[in-house]
Parts: sequence; C-alpha cells; structure tokens
Amino acid sequence: MVGAIRGNDFARLTRIPGIGKKTAERMCVELRDKLEGFGAAQPAVTHSAVEEDVISALSNLGYQRAIAEKAVERAVQSAGRENFDAMFRAALGALSK
Repeated sequence: MVGAIRGNDFARLTRIPGIGKKTAERMCVELRDKLEGFGAAQPAVTHSAVEEDVISALSNLGYQRAIAEKAVERAVQSAGRENFDAMFRAALGALSK
C-alpha cells in the first residue's frame, strides 16, 4: 500500500474494498509526504497488469498471494511478461512442483 501511495497507483488502491477513485487520489496527495521513512526497509514490488491478473487468478483458485507472487516470478523467467496464458500455465506448473 505504501508503494501504491508513493507511486500514485490509483488502480491498485481502488482494488481495496471501499476505496474509490477520489479516495485513492486523496490518499496519495495527503499521505505521500507523511510516509517518508515508513516502509523504507522493504522496496515496493510492482507487477505489470498481466502479472497482477495472473496473481489474481491464482488467488481466486485458493493460493495465498505470497505463494502466487513467487510462482509468477518463476513463470516470468520462463514464459515472459506479455502473454497471460503462457504465464498462467507456467505459474501453475511452478506451483505443482
């Protein structure tokens, strides 16, 4: 969430239930300066839209988000970042091992 606020990633913030576009914009404007030093130890990991879609699909299948993210990272190495189907299949393959 900190990375989304710092990066003005409204799309990511609006995925949170109860937060719409206006609230996301307001959060970014008002909280950006207050978050200096908060979460500095962990760099924010950003995923492309296709990667987020694959992570979401895996989460909908019952996998935990952290496990799905690791599987997508492995899938990107073998299938690339552009094709959802190839990345999804590779991620499922990584999870089955």
